[in-house]
Amino acid sequence: MAMGAAATKLHLSSFARRPTLHQLAAVAVLCSLSYLAGVWHHGGLTAGPPSSSVSIATTASVTCASPAPALLNRGGASPPLDFRAHHTAEGAEAVSAPAQRVYEACPAKYSEYTPCEDVERSLRFPRDRLMYRERHCPSDGERLRCLVPAPRGYRNPFPWPASRDVAWFANVPHKELTVEKAVQNWIRVDGDKFRFPGGRHHVPARRQRLHRRHRQAHPAPRRIHPDRPRHRLRGNFDLAILVASWGAYLLSRNILAMSFAPRDSHEAQVQFALERGVPAMIGVLASNRLTYPARAFDMAHCSRCLIPWQLYDGLYLIEVDRILRPGGYWILSGPPINWKKHWKGWQRTKEDLNAEQQAIEAVAKSLCWKKIKEVGDIAIWQKPTNHIHCKASRKLIKSPPFCWNKNPDAAWYDKMEACITPLPQASDIKEVAGGELKKWPQRLTAVPPRIASGSIEGVTDEMFKEDTKLWKKRVGHYKSVITQFGQKDRYRNLLDMNAHFGGFAAALVGDPMWVMNMVPTVGNSTTLGVVFERGLIGNYQDWCEGMSTYPRTYDLIHADSVFSLYKDRCEMDTILLEMDRILRPEGTVIIRDDVDLLVKIKSIADGMRWNSQIVDHEDGPLVREKLLLVVKTYWTLGDEKQ
Repeated sequence: MAMGAAATKLHLSSFARRPTLHQLAAVAVLCSLSYLAGVWHHGGLTAGPPSSSVSIATTASVTCASPAPALLNRGGASPPLDFRAHHTAEGAEAVSAPAQRVYEACPAKYSEYTPCEDVERSLRFPRDRLMYRERHCPSDGERLRCLVPAPRGYRNPFPWPASRDVAWFANVPHKELTVEKAVQNWIRVDGDKFRFPGGRHHVPARRQRLHRRHRQAHPAPRRIHPDRPRHRLRGNFDLAILVASWGAYLLSRNILAMSFAPRDSHEAQVQFALERGVPAMIGVLASNRLTYPARAFDMAHCSRCLIPWQLYDGLYLIEVDRILRPGGYWILSGPPINWKKHWKGWQRTKEDLNAEQQAIEAVAKSLCWKKIKEVGDIAIWQKPTNHIHCKASRKLIKSPPFCWNKNPDAAWYDKMEACITPLPQASDIKEVAGGELKKWPQRLTAVPPRIASGSIEGVTDEMFKEDTKLWKKRVGHYKSVITQFGQKDRYRNLLDMNAHFGGFAAALVGDPMWVMNMVPTVGNSTTLGVVFERGLIGNYQDWCEGMSTYPRTYDLIHADSVFSLYKDRCEMDTILLEMDRILRPEGTVIIRDDVDLLVKIKSIADGMRWNSQIVDHEDGPLVREKLLLVVKTYWTLGDEKQ
C-alpha cells in the first residue's frame, strides 16, 4: 500500500509538471469567458464618463463667477481614496447606507454664539465675583445641532499685517467700543471698516501725539528692566484687552501676547483681537484658575482692567503669580497708579485711591515680588527667580501660605486658592527655579527644562528631538499637498487641537502666522507646560465642550488623532460642529487619524457644507493613518443655500 501511494503521488507530481497542450488551451478559454462575463455584468465595454477632478474647490467669496481655488497641489498628491464597499457576495442583497444627515443653518441670532459663555445661560449662575461669566457649557439636551452662520455681508479678514490696523465692520458689527472709548481713540468706524489708530506702528504726523501716549502707556520690553534684554521675554499675558493694541504692538518685537477678556458689556473685545490677527480667548478672573499651567508667561499686563487686585485676600494677584515664570514681570497701568494726577478724572477720592494702591503694594510684597519702578502711569513688579527667601519669610509673613498637595498645573475647572504656588526647589539663591530658558528663538528647539529635568513622566530628551523632526517632515508634506500653504498671506490664525509638545506650531514659526496649541484634558495634559517653555502659547481644552472663543476665529484647524482620543467619550458630530463654528468661511481643516475613523468623519462632514477628501499618509499608502483634507464653503446669512 505504501508503495502504491508513493507511485500515485509520483505520478500526480509528474503530471502536474507536464501539462498537455489540450489542457492549456482549455484553461485559456475558460479564463477568457470568465473575464468577458464579468465585463458585461458591470456595464459592458462602452466608454464611461471621464473621471472627476480630485481637487477640492471652495465656493467663491464674492460672486459665483469668481474662480474656485483648489486645495490640493496636484504636483505631488495622490488621487482621493475611496473606501466605500462596491461589491456584495453572490446571492446577498446590498445593504443601503444610512441616509446622510444634512445639517441646517442655525437661526440668525446665533451668528456670534459662544456655547460655554452664552449670555442668556450665564444669568442662571451667581453674580458674586463675576462667576456667572465663567465657563458654563450647555447640557446634551441644550446643544445646538446646526451650523452657526456668518453675518450677512461677512468678508474674509484683511491679510496680515494690514489686519493689525483695519477690519471689516460687517464681520464684527458692534459700535459699543467706538462710543465708550471715543476719547481714547483706540477704535473708530470708517465707512464699512473699523480702524485701530492705537495699534499702529507707523502713523501719520497728525497722529504722532496719540502714538506717543500709546508708547508711554505700553512700555517697550527693553524699558522694563535694564538687565533683562528683550529676547528673554517671549510670552505675555494681557488682561482686559479692549481691541488688543498692546498685543499687536508686541508682535513686532517677537513677543507673543495671549489676550484675555470676558464676554461682557464691552462687546466683542476678543472678537476684535482675532479679526486683527492677534491671539485671544474669552475668559475672566472669578473663582476658577486661569486655564494655563504654572510658570507659563514671562510677563503679565493690566491696563485699566479694573480687576480688584486687593480684594479676596489678594486671590487674583496670587493667580497671576502662579502663571508667571520665575523672574517674570507684572505691569499695571491705570487706576490707581498715578492717582495724584488723575483722581479727579476717575471721579474717586484721593483717600480711596491711595488705600487701593497701598493694598495692592501689600499683596505684591506678601508674594515676595520686588517693585522695579513706577514712572508716570506705569508700575512694574518682578517675581523672584526662586522661593528660597520667600519660604524663609513665612516665619514673619503668615499670609498667604504656600500651597501643599496641589498640582500647580491643574487648571481645568480647578478653583483658585489663597496660597502661593511653590516654585521647584532651588539649591542656590541665584538659581532659576525649574531651569533657565534659552533666549528666543533658541528656546523653540532646545530641550525644555520640564523634559530635561524628568518632570514629565515617560518623556526623554531624545523623544522631544524626534518629535520636532517628525513635525518638520509632516508640515513639509502639508505644504506639498495643500496649495494655500504656499501663499504667504492665506493663513494667519491657526488652531492645533491636540498639540502635544507644540511640534506643529514650531515647524511653522518662520511663517507670518500663529498657532493656538490646545492640549486635551483627557490625555497627557502635562505637556502644555512644554509648549510655553518653547515660547509658544496654548490652553487646556475638553473637545466634548465648546472652546472659549467666538465663531469664525481660525483660518486653519489641525486635528491629530483627536477623534481616536475622544472615541466613545462624546458624539463625533459634537466635535465636528464645534470645529465648523470656530472655522472661517473658506477655512481649511487637516484631520489626521485612522482610516476607519476618517471614513465616518467624512460621511458627517459631507452634510456640513464642507468639501473633503481622504489622501495618503506622508509615508505612503500602506500606513493605516490617513489625512482628511477639508475646505469649508463660503456662505452667510441670507445666502440662497440657507
